[in-house]
Amino acid sequence: MKILATGGAGFIGSHTVLLLLEAGHEVVVLDNLSNANAISMERVAELTLHQPTLIIGDITNPEDLARVFSEHEFDSVVHFAGLKSVGESVSLPLEYFRVNVGGTLQLLSAMADAEVFDIVFSSSATVYGNPEVIPVTESSPTEALNPYGRTKLIVEHILRDIAAADSRWSVGLLRYFNPIGAHPSGRIGEDPTDTPNNLMPYVTQVAARRLPYLKVFGDDYETPDGTGVRDYIHVMDLARGHLAALGKISHERGVHT
Repeated sequence: MKILATGGAGFIGSHTVLLLLEAGHEVVVLDNLSNANAISMERVAELTLHQPTLIIGDITNPEDLARVFSEHEFDSVVHFAGLKSVGESVSLPLEYFRVNVGGTLQLLSAMADAEVFDIVFSSSATVYGNPEVIPVTESSPTEALNPYGRTKLIVEHILRDIAAADSRWSVGLLRYFNPIGAHPSGRIGEDPTDTPNNLMPYVTQVAARRLPYLKVFGDDYETPDGTGVRDYIHVMDLARGHLAALGKISHERGVHT
């Protein structure tokens, strides 16, 4: 297939693009590089011996989307692009809704115009809020508690509604907890250009003396050392999950969570 990966130069996106190329797909990456680096695509090409097409553009810009869809004929879209800091979203809710919701609406309109109806959406476990029952499952109640989580949940509702209204659409919704790790080569990984929003890149940047110290919030959790325990998923497993979701939506229409 020919795949459009929005935000594909980022942490999760670059690992998924790598596996897509290894699986024989053709990949076009649309990324504004606001929190990623084009070198990740160069390294993906080195590792796979296949060159992804990188287009520097923004999902909030209709002209960028029109150019991408006019120059390429896609089978599916994997949608990573968006802002992703819970804390920042509390301070900048309007910007998060503009990019995450507004940008996705622009993307879906461009897809519909180009008659591309398959999309895997990079959602988030934040849509569950503070669940009453652990562990959560795909059918657990959703209740986002911050603007970032609400943008993800709103986009999920939008995708469900358009799929219910038009049977041509096929949607995969991936809700995952804290991704961690890197490709076994070590050539790509998580290296945000701004202050890290995830724990491990923060730890590594402290170790590299790019940041002064690591804050530990709380010491009275019911854990062996009193600090918080989180659920993590290795980024390569997550990338494989995106490929599996693409295979699912290409064969079965509807919404798959």
